[in-house]
Amino acid sequence: MVTVPYYVPPEQMMKDRAEFARKGIARGRSIVAVEYVDGIVIVAENPSGSLQKIGELYDRIAFAGVGKYNEFEALRVAGIRHADLKGYAYAREDVTAKGLANAYAQTLGHIFTQEIKPYEVEVMVAEAGRSADDNRIFRVTYDGTLYADQGVSAIGGRDEQLRSRLEASFGPGAPLATALGWARAAFEEEGADPIPPEAWEAAVIDRTLGRRGFRRLTVGEIAPRTS
Repeated sequence: MVTVPYYVPPEQMMKDRAEFARKGIARGRSIVAVEYVDGIVIVAENPSGSLQKIGELYDRIAFAGVGKYNEFEALRVAGIRHADLKGYAYAREDVTAKGLANAYAQTLGHIFTQEIKPYEVEVMVAEAGRSADDNRIFRVTYDGTLYADQGVSAIGGRDEQLRSRLEASFGPGAPLATALGWARAAFEEEGADPIPPEAWEAAVIDRTLGRRGFRRLTVGEIAPRTS
């Protein structure tokens, strides 16, 4: 007796993988990025005090990820290695957010189409340029789709709503405190419960800090207490 192999149409397989990945990502907490006068601030709602969702990749380039922590952390580490090798082999100026985002898009696209299980992640790569016009923010979805944003960006569960709220309030050239206020307000307007100060995570890539412009913000800077 000949056994008929189990067959799933390719379009159904891709649809099932996409639905699986989206469900995993939707359970994660969102991350937003907002440009300000000296660079870009990235803000996340992150109740975990030990697992960081935002990190440094290279000179004035930052990474953020939502979804399964072990998967986006592996991507972050791979991005650091990719950047270090390229900077060493060529020049530090050759390492750019666009190049790293393209590498992430290729990796996630390959995993989505070739592996049994897609990654349940979305990632963001942001670069503070020499001037505000040179700032770059990219986001890469679970299937390798690459987007370039200007001014504001968001990834994760409520990304579309957060982007809409940030776009409504954003204005170029704002100070850091104002950009942080826009980010906090967008999160709080979308959430049912108030977010305690210790549940925030944020970092900046600031062009005034020199070659390595990445800096984590303190709880007091992110959500200053009012007397």
